[in-house]
Amino acid sequence: MTPGGGPPADTKALVARGLRRSRAITRRHGTTYWWGTLLLSRTQAHDVAAVYAICRLADDLVDEQADPVRAEADLEQFRDRFYAAWDGAGSTQNESDAEILAAGAEVVRRRGISRECFDRFFDAMALDLTRTSWASWPDLRDGYMEGSAAVIGEMMLPVLEPLTPAAMEPARQLGLAFQLTNFIRDVGEDLDRGRVYLPADELAASGADPWLRRVTPQWRDFLAGQIARNRELYAAARPGISMLPTRSSRCVAAAHALYAQILDRIEASGYDVFSGRVRVPGWTKARTVAALLTAAR
Repeated sequence: MTPGGGPPADTKALVARGLRRSRAITRRHGTTYWWGTLLLSRTQAHDVAAVYAICRLADDLVDEQADPVRAEADLEQFRDRFYAAWDGAGSTQNESDAEILAAGAEVVRRRGISRECFDRFFDAMALDLTRTSWASWPDLRDGYMEGSAAVIGEMMLPVLEPLTPAAMEPARQLGLAFQLTNFIRDVGEDLDRGRVYLPADELAASGADPWLRRVTPQWRDFLAGQIARNRELYAAARPGISMLPTRSSRCVAAAHALYAQILDRIEASGYDVFSGRVRVPGWTKARTVAALLTAAR
């Protein structure tokens, strides 16, 4: 410890570098989140990025390692190292992700984010190594998305500094809404990994087969139903925006609007999520953020 009681200077430098790297990771991989964080204070924007980067690195360990046994070991090691950093054990500075681990650990301690949230998150990531399909919407939502999506809303909420504890459930619903949008948009990419994050019973009832990688009448009917469900989740999340202070509410409003636009674009494409990733253009994201800033003034 330094004479003033804070962390050593070298740890502060490690955390500062980790925050910068986390922002870069968020900008590269989570562009909608990144645009939203432009509406936050500098500290909040860095804290959101630090949490996002931890979750992103864990997800990449599962998705980018072809050997599931090796991926499981890598994920377990990453979890242990993150928890060690959380407990103040520090990281070896020559490890490639030491800076991000240090930054994430500092943020979760300072913000009082529950470790139980990360327990659920890491457990959900591990499921990707053993599960490739989900029987029903309740099975997918409660068996996987609870730990991979709803919990992200719980993690981020302390950074957004809610005005009332009632903001918790809308935050969880928004996490579910974001991830279901990802599942709908990224069907082709998930098929490449041998996974289907869609309710098997509803696919069967519609006669839709994502493995065909073709837009059929059955596929359009099925995906229309999933988009309707997704919009219900966004509607359930919307009341939470007014439960946040001004900067945070603008950030969440931006992310809410931009992610929901992905669904509009999927509909406009004729429900074709196989030909390429449906994106909201950068100029649209910039215009949405600018409009929220102008309205605030």
